[in-house]
Amino acid sequence: MKIVRAVVRPEDSEAVASSLAKANFSALTKWDTFGRGKQKGVRVGGQAYSDILKTMFFIAVKDDQVAEVTRIIRETAFTGYPGDGKIFVTPLDTIYTIRTGKQEL
Repeated sequence: MKIVRAVVRPEDSEAVASSLAKANFSALTKWDTFGRGKQKGVRVGGQAYSDILKTMFFIAVKDDQVAEVTRIIRETAFTGYPGDGKIFVTPLDTIYTIRTGKQEL
């Protein structure tokens, strides 16, 4: 299994969550976060903002589902401008259900 972490523009977060749910990937965690990419923030007029509001998604998927999940996120969050976000895919070793204590991997 894999963990897919995606950082997207907050205005795209509902569309991303909805698109994932329509493709039967409804189990996810999301939260508001702050950060910056290669552009080192944004300048509006004379004011510089080094940390920009983003939304982080955290999704556990089977190995053969990674390509579909990343495709959905890329297509839904794409604007073509800097700051669209990043997707990180990492291995997932073990999952435990807190209520039952059951190990799922």
